[in-house]
Amino acid sequence: MAVSAAPGAGGLTLALSLLSGPSARGHWCGVVGVDDPGVVAMHELGVDLRRVLFVPRPRGAWAEAVADLAEGVDLVMVRPPSRAAHGAARRLMGRVRERGVVLLVVTEAAAPWPLPVDLSLEVLSAQWRATSRLESRHALIRVSGRGTARRASEHVVVLPDPTGRVLAS
Repeated sequence: MAVSAAPGAGGLTLALSLLSGPSARGHWCGVVGVDDPGVVAMHELGVDLRRVLFVPRPRGAWAEAVADLAEGVDLVMVRPPSRAAHGAARRLMGRVRERGVVLLVVTEAAAPWPLPVDLSLEVLSAQWRATSRLESRHALIRVSGRGTARRASEHVVVLPDPTGRVLAS
């Protein structure tokens, strides 16, 4: 699975929110390459932080960190520091497929994941809603991929809503 967005458009928030369901159901998750994931915000999104392992700064060894985590977690989220090489991406996808692990890649729209993925979420635009303070960000997201997701569709989601969750509006 891949989440892509322009910087500041909510891609990381969307990706982190995807950890909430699995972690709440007792699955272990890994987060690789996110310097400051905002653990308070993650908690508000519903992520069970007791079930998340962090590798914040793997530098050039991000693929190795993901491969190592794939030995013991159910879902690994990674934000590569730059555009991933095709060969490294292919080896990594083979490794997680072999282990039965969900790989969630967070990229910028300008540097997408080099291989096809089963499900792709692309933040097309985002706008903050505010009164005297920032309250929520409404994002237009394109969902595409393989199988039933082959026909792309667009949805508006709130990142996060006033309760701290990500919801379709």
